[in-house]
Amino acid sequence: MADALHLFAGAILLAVAASLVRVVLGPTRADRMMGAQLAGTGGIAVVLLLSVAGERWAALDVALTLSLLAAVAAVGFVKAASRDGAGDPEEEAPPP
Repeated sequence: MADALHLFAGAILLAVAASLVRVVLGPTRADRMMGAQLAGTGGIAVVLLLSVAGERWAALDVALTLSLLAAVAAVGFVKAASRDGAGDPEEEAPPP
């Protein structure tokens, strides 16, 4: 069972390596962000697989923390990419 999990983790690492190529060569900022999101998601999957394979249950907490950081990074990218900071809850909405 552990050998299969290690094999799957290796396959996911190959996908992460491919996404890092998109981060470096992406023609737009959105392509780069999507590649970074894929790398983060793949990294979380690898941590989860290796924690189960090695029965290191504390690594599950690390994976959960990484997933929360990935969500915050996505929100930060959207706010930085918008011209006027759209989506900022502190800004007043224009009257209808």
